[in-house]
Amino acid sequence: MTHRFTKRIFTARSFLNDLGFLLWNLPKIILVFTHKQNPKHLFEKIVIVTDAVNGCIYCSWLDAKLAMKSGVSEDEIKDMLQLQFHTNASEAELNALLYAQHYAETNSKPDPAMTNKLFEHYGHKTARNIILAIRAVTFGNMYFNTWGAIISRFKGKPAEDSNVIFESLYFLLNFIIIVPFVILRRLDKKAIGI
Repeated sequence: MTHRFTKRIFTARSFLNDLGFLLWNLPKIILVFTHKQNPKHLFEKIVIVTDAVNGCIYCSWLDAKLAMKSGVSEDEIKDMLQLQFHTNASEAELNALLYAQHYAETNSKPDPAMTNKLFEHYGHKTARNIILAIRAVTFGNMYFNTWGAIISRFKGKPAEDSNVIFESLYFLLNFIIIVPFVILRRLDKKAIGI
């Protein structure tokens, strides 16, 4: 019995919808990750937790390296990759990290009560920025997971509800972008338990 690829991936429709959202909101998303008033470590941690839930090995590798460069400790990163962030998260970070986990676990369909709690806790601007960050990271996770599904198909283990035509086009259009990440990750001997 062959095991299917089970990580969340794009369909043609979800890819176009999410790409449209990402492009439309790109200036806001860039500000979320670069604006000095945003708590940098919080957003780095949100990214790692979202990566962990979505199971994106390439994103986890790259984002762990970026988080370490920004000052997040290796122990914190390891805990977040195992969704054990309660250990090191400050009280100010905990609600955002729980929301990131919830958002990813519910396939980008969070409970409205959780979203309301996020807005009550952080205020409109920060809560909106947290959601933008999670959506941007989720796009990246699914972008690389879809690549993983294509590779899995080559190995005779296609993803459930996948479409070979979409995967073929995706492979051709994204080969030049994704292959360098795959090579760099394999060459990185210091990857943090990923």
